[in-house]
Amino acid sequence: MTLSETILGETLRIFRAEGIEANAEEDLIRKLDIRKSTYHELFRSKADLVKRVTLFDIAKQKEEQRLLLATASNPVEEIMLLLRNGIAQMQTINPLFISDMQQHYPEAWALTLDYLSNYSQHLNTEILNRGILQGYFRRDINLQLVTKIILEQFFMMINPLIFPPAKYSLPEVFRSIYLYYVRGICTEQGGKMAEEYFAKNNL
Repeated sequence: MTLSETILGETLRIFRAEGIEANAEEDLIRKLDIRKSTYHELFRSKADLVKRVTLFDIAKQKEEQRLLLATASNPVEEIMLLLRNGIAQMQTINPLFISDMQQHYPEAWALTLDYLSNYSQHLNTEILNRGILQGYFRRDINLQLVTKIILEQFFMMINPLIFPPAKYSLPEVFRSIYLYYVRGICTEQGGKMAEEYFAKNNL
């Protein structure tokens, strides 16, 4: 990794653990253990840093998803793996990371929304379409609508105001939402695979 990538990776770790606004630029420079001159050579401002960290995070997530999907044996499992990976990612993030970005860094937040609404939705559409052609998903589903619903269900599931962690088990919420929804858009063959996936992974 280059020096820039190392700094971006460590900054991402700090942001995800503490939120973005928890540290001023001076605090970040100290925690990153770099010279002030090095920081300002690499980043024009904190907003520029946040934007670069966001792009680094998106590229990292895309590569992780590519490697993850390579392990799947069918489109039903691909959808499940993406959802589980998304939940695992969200469980490691301080909610302040997202709210700070929404409130103070609109350019970075726009990049995040574009990634979710376009790249992620397109990826899910491609998987579902392949699953239809292979006989796992029903041919009469509205691909655009179904992928939108899957994405919105994900946001709903990870929202602590809707499902407080102290009251609801995330794996149980996951099962209650996705086992029945995914099974509903599956053919008989695909539905059996969805049930086998949940059983195999103790979900």
